Amino acid sequence: MSRVFLFPGQGSQEKGMGADCFGLFPELVEQADDILGYSIVDLCVDDAEANIDKTQYTQPALYTVNALMYLQRLQDGNESLPDFAAGHSLGEYNALFAAGAFDFATGLKLVQRRGQIMSRVEGGGMAAVIGMTVDAIRQVLADSDCDGIDIANFNAPTQTVITGPKTDIEAAQTAFESAGARMYVVLKVSGAFHSRYMKDPAAEFAEFIDSFSFQPLKFPVIANHTAEAYGADDIHEQLVMQISNSVRWTDSIQYLMSQPDAEFEEVGPGKILTSLIRQIQRGR
Repeated sequence: MSRVFLFPGQGSQEKGMGADCFGLFPELVEQADDILGYSIVDLCVDDAEANIDKTQYTQPALYTVNALMYLQRLQDGNESLPDFAAGHSLGEYNALFAAGAFDFATGLKLVQRRGQIMSRVEGGGMAAVIGMTVDAIRQVLADSDCDGIDIANFNAPTQTVITGPKTDIEAAQTAFESAGARMYVVLKVSGAFHSRYMKDPAAEFAEFIDSFSFQPLKFPVIANHTAEAYGADDIHEQLVMQISNSVRWTDSIQYLMSQPDAEFEEVGPGKILTSLIRQIQRGR
């Protein structure tokens, strides 16, 4: 059997997340508070200032909760390291943390800066297109002269996220609905994440991450950008490329499904990835 741990990204956050595990790791909670400059427990559990859905807060909050939920599983004593791991966008940092690429504090510093950089991006938009294949989506984009729109997330065979200038994303809704999309959901984001429009933010993050060093992985982690296992020395490159390139989630899961008796376990709040796996398995 091949045990695969999957870590969710933005969209899985919710008020109250992590309440059951913060008390188990007081030293890590203290580290998080020192690095972030605010209480991670107050943000995740109470969210009195309604910050949990703001990118600069969401990313460190979700990284922290994912990490603590992973450590809680190991602490229970009946869990061993997985054979593989992957994470959706932000969740990839948790997969690397689980595999020993860096410690908790290092990962949080990386995610904090990533969230700060991405939160400053304006003028972009994203939309989830439900009920159409990728080929059909590309045909609609071509027929509608929507050459400013990229595909951000290949989430499942008939669930794809597109991204681009906000006006283009809003204007494309009619074309997709006319072409038979079951749903077209404009997402509440300010930037065209995972697209060509993120080249400058990616370059800024590259300067920041350049000063960090990473450890060899204890087990394979599948990269969003390539849908293949990380190489020995490409963590810097992959994390930078991820910002301005598509999340190849369907390809990643199909690669993991090809492993002997693959068994998937989602580690983090919610079950978004579990739902996507079912869709990918049905569309195999």
